Amino acid sequence: MSLAAFRKTPEHEDFAKLADDHIKHDLNDSDRDVLQEAASKASLLAILGTVVGLGLGAYAAFRLRKMRTGMFQAFRATEKPIRVVFSGGRTESIPDITPYLRPSRFGDIATYFFFSLGGIVLGGELGFWLGTWSAARAIAKDPQRKKRIETAYRKFKADYLRYEAQRLDQGGPVF
Repeated sequence: MSLAAFRKTPEHEDFAKLADDHIKHDLNDSDRDVLQEAASKASLLAILGTVVGLGLGAYAAFRLRKMRTGMFQAFRATEKPIRVVFSGGRTESIPDITPYLRPSRFGDIATYFFFSLGGIVLGGELGFWLGTWSAARAIAKDPQRKKRIETAYRKFKADYLRYEAQRLDQGGPVF
């Protein structure tokens, strides 16, 4: 998701006002409360998923770093061949690759960064998915409430599309 979605523009303010008008006029107080609870539940679970994902990503990076260090210590401690003797009697020396296998600070930073970033994305997405599923179940508990909310959303969507069509017909920007 782009950070531009959080930027305030007059167009977004118009849509927010249009949505607020539909919420005020098409829904009753209990419907608004249920929608507010559902939105906060989805938001809370997305935040929790993100935090848990960050923690699990950092933990996995810590474990991977510890394993890499242990493997390097074991590799360094083992006896390694220093030359190869071919069947013709020719001898070639084998270079020591131990310094190239040593864990580096840059590798550790990259590991922590990418594992944490992956945990944030995966945890946030799973948390948001779980939150929206839970919110949808809370809204769908009462069939009459669900019908009122769906009707209000349809009316808002129709007004939004009329506004967009009018703006485009007047030569407004496409994007």
